[in-house]
Amino acid sequence: MAVEEEGLRVFQSVKIKIGEAKNIPPYPGPNKMRDCYCTVNLDQEEVFRTKTIEKSLCPFYGEDFYCEIPRSFRHLSFYIFDRDVFRRDSSIGKVAVKKEDLQKYHGKDHWFPLQPVCADSEVQGKVHLELRLSEVITDSGVICHKLATRVLECQDLPIVNGQCDPYAAVSLLGPSRSEAKKTKVKRKTNNPQFDEVFFFEVTKPLSYTKRQFDVEEDDVDKLALKVDLWTASNLKFGDEFLGEVRVPLKVLGQSGVHDAWYFLQPRDNGNKSVKADELGSLRLNIIYTEDHVFPTEHYNPLRDLLLLQSAHVECVCVQPVSASAAHILGEVCREKQEAAVPLVRLFLHYGKIVPFLSAIAHAEINRTQDPNTIFRGNSLTSKCIDETMKLAGMHYLRVTLKPIIDEICTDHKPCEIDPVKLKESENLDTNRENLRQYVDRIFNVITSSGVSCPTVMCDIFFSLRESAASRFQVDPDVRYTAVSSFIFLRFFAPAILSPNLFHLRPHHPDPCTSRTLTLISKTIQTLGSLAKSKSANFKESYMAAFYDYFNEQKYADAVKNFLDLISSSARWDQKSIETPIMLKEGFMIKRAQGRNRFGLKNFKKRWFRLTNHKFTYHKTKGEGALCSIPIENILAVERLEEESFKMKNMFQVIQPERVLYIQANNCVEARDWIDILTKVSQCNRKRLSTYHPSAYLNGHWLCCKLSADTAPGCTPCTGGLPANIQLDVDGDRETERIYSLYSTYMSKLVKMQEACGSKSVYDGPEQEEYSTFVIDDPQETYKTLRLVISAVQTLEQQHMQYKRDKFRKTKYGSQEHPIGDQSFQCYIRQQSESSTYSI
Repeated sequence: MAVEEEGLRVFQSVKIKIGEAKNIPPYPGPNKMRDCYCTVNLDQEEVFRTKTIEKSLCPFYGEDFYCEIPRSFRHLSFYIFDRDVFRRDSSIGKVAVKKEDLQKYHGKDHWFPLQPVCADSEVQGKVHLELRLSEVITDSGVICHKLATRVLECQDLPIVNGQCDPYAAVSLLGPSRSEAKKTKVKRKTNNPQFDEVFFFEVTKPLSYTKRQFDVEEDDVDKLALKVDLWTASNLKFGDEFLGEVRVPLKVLGQSGVHDAWYFLQPRDNGNKSVKADELGSLRLNIIYTEDHVFPTEHYNPLRDLLLLQSAHVECVCVQPVSASAAHILGEVCREKQEAAVPLVRLFLHYGKIVPFLSAIAHAEINRTQDPNTIFRGNSLTSKCIDETMKLAGMHYLRVTLKPIIDEICTDHKPCEIDPVKLKESENLDTNRENLRQYVDRIFNVITSSGVSCPTVMCDIFFSLRESAASRFQVDPDVRYTAVSSFIFLRFFAPAILSPNLFHLRPHHPDPCTSRTLTLISKTIQTLGSLAKSKSANFKESYMAAFYDYFNEQKYADAVKNFLDLISSSARWDQKSIETPIMLKEGFMIKRAQGRNRFGLKNFKKRWFRLTNHKFTYHKTKGEGALCSIPIENILAVERLEEESFKMKNMFQVIQPERVLYIQANNCVEARDWIDILTKVSQCNRKRLSTYHPSAYLNGHWLCCKLSADTAPGCTPCTGGLPANIQLDVDGDRETERIYSLYSTYMSKLVKMQEACGSKSVYDGPEQEEYSTFVIDDPQETYKTLRLVISAVQTLEQQHMQYKRDKFRKTKYGSQEHPIGDQSFQCYIRQQSESSTYSI
């Protein structure tokens, strides 16, 4: 989800590897061990939680988390909690990374020391203040100075223990100052509108002479206004601190007026500093990406260069393909994966992925000398096909593997077949039989799943098979190994090995289950490889002995039949496949729909489940559905404004007769549900074009005030998403990502130009610094490089102009950039170094 910003769309995303924690302080008891889990928070809002690692002071998590960030934030935080069965879980420590510091740690494993968690430092949100200093003449004719402080509103305050009932306390800091003055408490909102004014005497009306003032005018600049935000609590522990702002009165200047937004700050309570590693440390790998995307016409030159050069419906427009803009991107990027992700998404979006992959695969096969090494390296072709399978085949994976993977993770059957690792209570023959049954079942579901393989994957496999068979005509099995090297080696086997990375399981499996999955993955990989000598594929003698179970021709025949089916050019109608696919499930809070006219419309926690057939909710997981909504009955899925029920993260599922109001657990979860519900219902014939952004309450719509509950919507529906669930791609955003990569590796583009010149002029031995580039046709490659560099430089100039314009227009202290916004202060410093403009 993008944030609109003066004609640009700003996309934020974060990919996190949560590795492990070490040296956690022991529990103060005889056991010493702790049961720890880690949470990921945007400011104070939890958006992800790892599984709990029991009885460890060095818990290993090994979990990956990716999300699109739908709002602004100041800190990306990680909390380590100790689970407590009888009381609230206790926090051990935290890592809080400022948004402006995220690039320091980009893509690198880093050990972060845990810091103490203190309620007074856990702040978020901002407050709008207006200060006015004026001279007042009293009835006796004496002049005094009074400060009028107006507390207008706050935004994005934290929700503490499930509630937020905020109020502000305002005081003037200095000698002989009055006690704090408080606003009214605003119930059940974290965006309170106060609009209250408080007056403070700055100088007392004793005399006209300065020396008799309680505070001289010159000392006014030394005073400060303090605004504390609290949430009212009925508990015996008292009100909870939300944050504070201190405004020095010198900001009033000559005009005596100051109007600005402020970020709330933590309270300085004199806590003792904690020594490094006293609370332990946490290993993280954070990749934060922020894309500033222009309107689509800005990307036409670069996008056309990529699409029209690299792939056409019938053929590749640039010969050889190594001279195309897309292939060049793969040559200059440090990691092929960097280039593969945006390229695949762009070509998928425009329906040109098959000709593009066919072209680069054909070129790679022609460069391969030994059929046994086909697609074994981490080439651009391999990475692009991997990425395509992840995007297009995710639901295929779920429907094929998830039921059996869930069973393995739940049953915990012993499957260890290494005699050295066998536990005393286990029997080797029993374990082998358990493992054999699992391998057999997974092998059977895979080889019988050909009819469910997505069309785009089948078309790619057909192209691979034909190119390989044409290149290595003497090897009859190469048409199978070219396909199996992807579908088994890079798709099914990794998904079995790490089901959490392929969204088949929410968390990394426990060590025992992980070992079982490793043994299954190895066996499935070997079964799919169709190698001549199976036992030689295993270094371990126990694996070679176990594989004897599968040394039957029926297994090889099943693999070949499956590979023939998924690489066939004649395809069936995919719409005839009616297997329900579970897309998403989880607890949320829903408001009663009012199907019973006299029933109470209260809020209840329910287990929601979405398949490609229907959307249901249940009292709890595993029970029968209380309500079932067919996908064809979903007319729209939209956000619900907070004012409707004074609740955050709400959305609405609009049906023909009624609306279902739902509250998700956090902003990321709400966005995910809205996205996937929108995608599965995108092709419904009766989808609405308008909707009501607020609820129908007390006889009228809160948004447009119309009284008829059947009144047509007052706001256009968001939409335009593609119907295919997996291929929700923003073409402009992907082109912006490709531009960023070209810009990052500009020096390599220039070096590649030099390499083209060197190859054209000299026929002798190639210079070592140019040997890393694949250049089949120096002249064609040089032409493309010139066009790429020109398009990138044009976009670079547009970005620089936008930054200069924004720098000139932006006001520090505005709602978008409150005072205390360190990322904006950093931005100001950068612009001041490169620009003569001033705010």
